[in-house]
Amino acid sequence: MENLNQKIRKSAVKYGLILGLVTTALSIIAFYTVTAPSISAILFIVAPILLRLFIPMIVVVALCFQVRKSVGGLWTFRQATTGIFIMLATAYVVEVLGKDLLFDKVIEPQGVEKTQQAAISTKIANMKSRSIAQAKIDASIADMKKDFAQKDTSTVGSVLVSNGYIVLFLFVFALIFASLLRNAVLVKAENNG
Repeated sequence: MENLNQKIRKSAVKYGLILGLVTTALSIIAFYTVTAPSISAILFIVAPILLRLFIPMIVVVALCFQVRKSVGGLWTFRQATTGIFIMLATAYVVEVLGKDLLFDKVIEPQGVEKTQQAAISTKIANMKSRSIAQAKIDASIADMKKDFAQKDTSTVGSVLVSNGYIVLFLFVFALIFASLLRNAVLVKAENNG
């Protein structure tokens, strides 16, 4: 049984690395899509949701099945939770290293400012297309800039707390997927024997 658990962990790390690379690439594509000079308001909203939520969710499901298949197709709820959590945690570490540290700090250090400017430009274009008065547009943009300034202040403590919440969310997500992907036949056999 220990051999199967080791196999699950190794497979989960392997597919977690793949998932991390995919989500990192999709995050970078989403950044460049959102900060494109002529982007519509709809694409500004839809692109990040599609590229950072829906497509990664499909990839997660596919890779969960791959992990299960790579270990023989049979695993208990505990093994499924462990494997899926390891895969998700590995992917998160890869994305933090690839996107948050390498891309955001080295390749595109002004990425936050570019994204904020794109949001402001999109909002202005959207409001002008609806013939809203310039005074209301200016007030709305001032509010956005104030919100951006408040979000820019992060401390080591707030980063640690947010990462703690993310790990907790990943574990809950792993529990949910494990309950959906465990083997019913194996569970019945364990309960009867």
